[in-house]
Amino acid sequence: MHASKGGADFEMMISDVQTWVSAALTDETTCNDGFAGKGTAADGEMKTVVRGKIETIGQLTSNALALVNAYATLHH
Repeated sequence: MHASKGGADFEMMISDVQTWVSAALTDETTCNDGFAGKGTAADGEMKTVVRGKIETIGQLTSNALALVNAYATLHH
């Protein structure tokens, strides 16, 4: 990501990364929604474990997006 900092290519690259990470957050939410409610195939302990893993991934992805945004701000 060090190439062409501040240029149009850099801004496009940052925009792409922000889009990809934001999409990953949406996927996390959509995946988590699939475990909502009672009577799903994933009730019980497995549901609890999987939702916990999804939440962890969501937090990490959110942190990654914050880092990308901070990097973009510093090099804009």
